[in-house]
Amino acid sequence: MEQSEIKLFEGQNIRYVWDEQKEQYFFSVVDVIQVLTDSNIPRRYWSDLKRKLAAEGSEVYEKIVQLKLPSPDGKMRLTDVATTEQLLRLIQSVPSKKAEPFKLWLAEVGRQRLEQLQDPELSIEQAIRDYRRLGYSEAWINQRIKTIEVRKGLTDEWKRGGMQEERDYAILTDIISKAWSGMTTREYKQHKGLRKESLRDNMTNVELMLNGLAEAAATELSQRENPQGFSENAQIAQRGGNVAHVAREQLEHELGTTVISDKRALHFTTPPDELPLTTAEEA
Repeated sequence: MEQSEIKLFEGQNIRYVWDEQKEQYFFSVVDVIQVLTDSNIPRRYWSDLKRKLAAEGSEVYEKIVQLKLPSPDGKMRLTDVATTEQLLRLIQSVPSKKAEPFKLWLAEVGRQRLEQLQDPELSIEQAIRDYRRLGYSEAWINQRIKTIEVRKGLTDEWKRGGMQEERDYAILTDIISKAWSGMTTREYKQHKGLRKESLRDNMTNVELMLNGLAEAAATELSQRENPQGFSENAQIAQRGGNVAHVAREQLEHELGTTVISDKRALHFTTPPDELPLTTAEEA
């Protein structure tokens, strides 16, 4: 599963997760109920509707599952989610003037995803637009996009070397991180005061470059030496991280200070309400 994200429908947030294996979106049902009904208590509305659907023996109710999504208090909590198909059936039970526009929105979301799967460049373009809206600088965005490409190359190598489980990827990532920064991913996030936020999206430009160097070095070593199995891939990860560690030490020697920062995105991005309007927004 990818990290949970948010899409907008008429300016209102709808939380979702994209499941890579099932190739399906899972949308927060409560968020959908909120945008369809404008209810002040969408959870109660959904609770009442669930009882009604259960009494009717609805297939939609039986297939509703729960996934962890970010809640207003910042914590990840289990939330009822539904696929696009389930939502279309659910909408039939919710009287709303927004039903048809929402159906069109769902179709557009699905179309965009199909296009992105067929053309990865579209996903990159969307990421660039999203980062701009969040107030990141162009220099940071360029570096972040490069690290995304590098990361994809590295995970492709891990897969070729027999690494298929997310747990293996997480351990190898920690080996690289520990080697160059002195911290595992969890320790690094704690250093920055992060919880469920993306560590990479909260790295400074220099941190991104060093992490990218570590992963690029590991990728190049893997392509040359063709490691197989976890042990050999772990050795490559350590060596790739060591390359970036040497670069870090040299840079810190020149600067006279550490480049491992406790800064988060909010410290080096421009607040959205202070960003200049684009031509489209002005129109």
